[in-house]
Amino acid sequence: MGCGDACPSSPGKRYEDWKLEDPAGKDFDAVRPIRDEIHARVEKLIHRTAPAA
Repeated sequence: MGCGDACPSSPGKRYEDWKLEDPAGKDFDAVRPIRDEIHARVEKLIHRTAPAA
């Protein structure tokens, strides 16, 4: 899932290519763990990149 090398890039930017299962065609029960994985990764990304208070 994602665009890998086909994504446009900007010099000086950091990119993360998360290997995730493709949810296409799956039922809700199969998609929920994928959604939860994305949520967890976004939360970690926020904590890593947010300025310290």
